[in-house]
Amino acid sequence: MQQTTVAKTVTYTGIGLHSGKSVTITLHPAPINSGIIFARTDLPGIPQVAAVAGNVTNAMRATTLESGVAKVFTVEHLLAAFYAMGIDNCLIEINSVEPPVADGSSLPFVRLLEEAGSVEQEALRNIIDVKEAQTIRVNDSFITIVPYDGFRITFTSINPHPMLGVQFGDYEINTETFVKEIASARTIGFMHEVKLLQDQGLALGGSLENVVVYDDETVLTPLRFSDELVRHKILDVVGDLALVGRIKGHVIAVKSSHAINTALAKKIIESCSK
Repeated sequence: MQQTTVAKTVTYTGIGLHSGKSVTITLHPAPINSGIIFARTDLPGIPQVAAVAGNVTNAMRATTLESGVAKVFTVEHLLAAFYAMGIDNCLIEINSVEPPVADGSSLPFVRLLEEAGSVEQEALRNIIDVKEAQTIRVNDSFITIVPYDGFRITFTSINPHPMLGVQFGDYEINTETFVKEIASARTIGFMHEVKLLQDQGLALGGSLENVVVYDDETVLTPLRFSDELVRHKILDVVGDLALVGRIKGHVIAVKSSHAINTALAKKIIESCSK
């Protein structure tokens, strides 16, 4: 299978979920073997950071990439779209610290990549074929990947909220399934967390337009799926494991988070380098 890049330059403008700042991203074609690169056009020298597991420096509430002065966070929804749409190489110019939240899902980025189109390049894809199980466990949460001929994610979400409870999702991750079943699932949030998050400088751009919001008993945002939470959790796994590159393996997760997902990404890279 050949590597791919976007066929033409496209642009999207919105606000960051956590930063609340206006931001524009511009996707450009990129050479073979370059991967997905973020270039901070708002900083002197336009420093770059690659979307690879080794550049993850924080995973609280969102995945942060950092290299020198180049830093971007909440990249997982955008990276999930790149993975699902089969784009291997792209230069993303970004004029703030965080990509647009859009509607809280990956679907706007899927549509952006559909607009951009794709072209094959004169180099083969490198596919990470998992040969033995790799597991990360933290308290009652875990994620593991086992050998599998394809890319599959099985996720169990457990949440004490009366409208959430236990949700289970099991999907073969390919372009068609991702676009139809996963891409439009949005980030969720809880009213009781809003002040705490904003005191930490987070969720400053969050609203009912880009987050599925729950109060103590009900949901304040019309749902797209009855199990939207677990579908979004699967979306996050796709985005976080995109930091490895193309993967063949079956991911099984219970209550997994960005921290555990990205720890698994790093472990997969370590196991393949031995």
